[in-house]
Amino acid sequence: MLVSSALATGSCTNLDENAYDIIVADDFYKNKNEVVSAVLRPYTHANAWVSPSGQDGWWGPSELSADQLAWPTKGRHGEDGGKWKRMHYHTWTVDEGGLNNAWVLMYWGVGLCNSPIDILEKRDVASMGITETEKTEFIAELKLLRAFHYLKLMDLFGSIPITTTVPESESEPLPESTDQKEVFAFIEKEILDNVDKAPKLSRNMMGRMSQAGGYAMLVELYLNAEKWSGQARWDDCIAAADKLITGSTGGQNGALALDVNLTDSYNPTNDNSKEVILSVAYDYQTADFATGFPGEFYHFVQREIYGGGRNGNNGIVMIPGVFTTYKEADQRKKEWFWSGPMVKFADGTTPVLGSEEYKDKQLTFVDYIRRESEGKTSSTMSDGEENSGIRFNKYKLGNSLAGVVNGEKVSPNDNYNNTDWNIYRLSWIYFAKAEALMRKNGGAATAEAVELVNTVKKRAFTAANWEAEKYTTANLTLDELLAERGREFIFEGFRRRDLIRFGKFHTANWWDHKPTEEFRSLFAIPQQQISMNPNLKQNPGYPGG
Repeated sequence: MLVSSALATGSCTNLDENAYDIIVADDFYKNKNEVVSAVLRPYTHANAWVSPSGQDGWWGPSELSADQLAWPTKGRHGEDGGKWKRMHYHTWTVDEGGLNNAWVLMYWGVGLCNSPIDILEKRDVASMGITETEKTEFIAELKLLRAFHYLKLMDLFGSIPITTTVPESESEPLPESTDQKEVFAFIEKEILDNVDKAPKLSRNMMGRMSQAGGYAMLVELYLNAEKWSGQARWDDCIAAADKLITGSTGGQNGALALDVNLTDSYNPTNDNSKEVILSVAYDYQTADFATGFPGEFYHFVQREIYGGGRNGNNGIVMIPGVFTTYKEADQRKKEWFWSGPMVKFADGTTPVLGSEEYKDKQLTFVDYIRRESEGKTSSTMSDGEENSGIRFNKYKLGNSLAGVVNGEKVSPNDNYNNTDWNIYRLSWIYFAKAEALMRKNGGAATAEAVELVNTVKKRAFTAANWEAEKYTTANLTLDELLAERGREFIFEGFRRRDLIRFGKFHTANWWDHKPTEEFRSLFAIPQQQISMNPNLKQNPGYPGG
């Protein structure tokens, strides 16, 4: 897998990284291998922009400020200077280190795209050992990837600077903030100008930006256009979605199609998924490159539960009550979460013991957050203990050890720790088109919208109970669509933006969270960035804005 070899160097993990080895551009890009390595360099950075693992990329603010996930303090762990509480309560400041890291990481990614784009555009193909077609495709791929970075930056921060060149000296003027509508227009033009020039999605393009990824970005752009640009673009959203639904943009394993099983998109062989459009590709077996999510999702003794080699720091949990929004017949409730008493994978019966408040007692993940071991009844972001909250099991690493599951012996998984992290999948496109159809219809469901949502939802139910669970044009309201989006796309990085689009991000109550100011729909431009670049403008509502 081409991208896997490029990702073997690992993700960017140090924001104060020193350059110990510098390759002058004139001494590089001399053959196709060097060109490909430059094109793939931004993907080594991708683990930082999607994984929750300590990097404070765009995923954390997109989920932990919303109504499904939180990182409460649990006993003596997780206070972290109050950063997770401020995210949950919408009381973040202009000095949040995590938000500054998100800004830095995403603009770092922009720079990693700008450099090869600039060089490829200036060089003739003969000097680089590639064809004109390859040059065109490489540039289009990189411009689409750069557009993705800008889309996420706009989503978080609104009016941001746009830069498409590499500064030749430190004396060049610093970039200025660009109005959000202009940022939207820039992203749209970049995608439209390049999407059909990029390669179609295929096995060789796994983990890379392709035509399919470009059209998925257009779907996201147009789905949120009313909030981002001030103008609804429902017809454009539908047209972009149809490009993917009809299969004209390719697929990494044949034509795009919904996976048959709930787990196919999230297991250690999800590189075989037919519905994944864009992912961060991992290859632990041959490249020692593995996803970072266990760090923030897994318990301190999680490896005893699933038979692998990785524990976590007992961080992110489901907000109390979210688990109960899944009906008992919903297979997602069984497959995607850890709940109840935990037993050891090794034999399937021995209790897993806690390491903190429940040391020497069975670890049980519960749908509440309170210090039950102390007999307390309060439930806030400050009141957790090690068993508090239902846990993440949507993406599965597999097992590196032999064990017992449901009474059956299982061998070590040959693909352990290879699970890719999805950015876009076809089911999300189905829901986006359904929403656009409903918005066009005054919020009422059409027969086509119902069919799109039901086609995805049906995988979660058996034939015996499906008739009672399927949607109709009468019961698929916009509020119900938002609820079903939450159930289907939990953990996938869309929840904050969904709440904003449905008008509930700053107006709704949820566990230990009260409505907040509307300006909080955008995060503050990090003060550290404004201090370094006075041409940046703070967002309204924040000090200096």
